[in-house]
Amino acid sequence: MTKQIHLAAHFPGVNNTTVWSDPASLSQIEFSSFTHLAHTAERGKFDFLFLAEGLRLREHAGKIYDLDVVGRPDTFTVLAGLAAVTEHLGLAGTINSTFNEPYEVARQFASLDHLSGGRAAWNVVTSWDAFTGENFRRGGFLPENQRYDRAQLFLRTARELFDSWQGHEIVADKESGTFLTDPRAGAFEHRDAHFDIAGRFNVPRSPQGRPVIFQAGDSDAGREFAASAADAIFTGHATLEAGKHFYADVKGRLARHGRSRDELLVFPATTVVLGDTEAQAHERAAHIRHQQVSGQTAIRFLEQLWNTDLSDLDPDGPLPDFDPVIGTDTITKGRASARRNRDPIATARQWRELAEAKQLSVRELIIEVTARQSFIGTAAHVADAMNRFVQEDAGDGFILVPHLTPGGLDEFVDTVVPLLQERGVYRPEYPGATLRENLGLPPLENPRRSKKTAS
Repeated sequence: MTKQIHLAAHFPGVNNTTVWSDPASLSQIEFSSFTHLAHTAERGKFDFLFLAEGLRLREHAGKIYDLDVVGRPDTFTVLAGLAAVTEHLGLAGTINSTFNEPYEVARQFASLDHLSGGRAAWNVVTSWDAFTGENFRRGGFLPENQRYDRAQLFLRTARELFDSWQGHEIVADKESGTFLTDPRAGAFEHRDAHFDIAGRFNVPRSPQGRPVIFQAGDSDAGREFAASAADAIFTGHATLEAGKHFYADVKGRLARHGRSRDELLVFPATTVVLGDTEAQAHERAAHIRHQQVSGQTAIRFLEQLWNTDLSDLDPDGPLPDFDPVIGTDTITKGRASARRNRDPIATARQWRELAEAKQLSVRELIIEVTARQSFIGTAAHVADAMNRFVQEDAGDGFILVPHLTPGGLDEFVDTVVPLLQERGVYRPEYPGATLRENLGLPPLENPRRSKKTAS
């Protein structure tokens, strides 16, 4: 059966792919930028707009990472504003499970789901970073296994809060004076190794019952977390084959959690560069990559792995002839990419071999190793390539990451989306009222109501 493609838009904000110096790049914090991208995504019938999270100004070699200054305002504030100016678009926000508390987060997402008419989504992430944790009372003290334990229990607790209302308690009968049919509505009690809370949840059941749950990350622990509890997972694989391997792996994990393959959607992050001809598109793509990875940026990337000052190194020359410096005091603080290479010396060896085999300079190497899944070509070529990616089970759709804010998806929506619709692999209209319905996810049941019905 031909699969339907799902699409989503990532507001780039703080990101090394953002080309803020381009004349077409506008503000990354003014609300008009968020509304422009949201309206473009909704015009293209996208499933949702996605916001990442930034909880501290990141630093490199003791200096603030410039884009952090304006790139990531508060998630709930932005999404609540967008709920008022959009009608169908899902609103997905990244909220940390390491530093927050379940009651507060559940209350905020339930409120967003009400305000948006059932379009809220929660990207559940953990934090490994003691540097970021300094901003919070809880701090960054959790080792990796405990971070995911806390995330699992955090999500379980939040779900109990969402389900503390069954959805039919409010009758508001003015004649009889009865407002609630169940005086115990919202009652909860939860006790485990991380959370010991009891009381009354004060937001009635929302249109979706709970937000759609997303998980981002490619680690084994992250995949298992997604297979056990998420509705969708984000990935960053750069090729069709890598995407197919990841897809088969996470879908294969669902059965042991009692779930079917259609209960978890896979969304690779991707970029698109279009041109009137294939040659023009590839020329534009090369220009964009050189804007994203300047000589100075290439050196900064290299310093993340080498964990030392390489400012005297020529970005158009070879890699350092010494090994990375191993230590817990990293030159880059607050960036997830700083811990991506668990074995820096082995990664440096791989990079040297790659650079030697392809005769790459430092800058050329960084351009290659930081590449993500990209579709480059004419609109027709890109439509065909994206469709092949989904039909061959390398993903269920894509999160598009534009390099320009806020107009980076305009051309895609105007040219590629109509071709996908002509091919019958993309919807002409939104099929449902809620994000869960538009994603084609199975409907939820309230466990309390199910238990009561069964008894």
